[in-house]
Amino acid sequence: MRIVIAGEIDFPPANRQDALAGAKPLIEMALAEQGCRHYAWTLDPYDAGRVHVFEDWDNAADLQAHLDGDAYLLMIAHLSSFTILAADTRKYRVDLTEPVYGPDGKPTATFLTAAS
Repeated sequence: MRIVIAGEIDFPPANRQDALAGAKPLIEMALAEQGCRHYAWTLDPYDAGRVHVFEDWDNAADLQAHLDGDAYLLMIAHLSSFTILAADTRKYRVDLTEPVYGPDGKPTATFLTAAS
């Protein structure tokens, strides 16, 4: 089952840009790992100290390998050097994915197929 990670990390505003810029090679390492579909870290345009984290993994085994591996462990060490003020990351099990737009071209919050 796919797993999505979503969260926020807050830094002192003066540290945020350097923290994210220095994380680029570690993000690239994670993107190259087995089962990593997306690994995006972005600056929040409304909060000068916040970085948003979004990850999408094929399954729990691939995510666990990432959490036990160099890309994750080096990222924790890197980010810690920039004074993390707060961090809140959550994992979600994904049992069904569908496009937002239905066959009629209209966006819908309703899932059109049943979970199997």
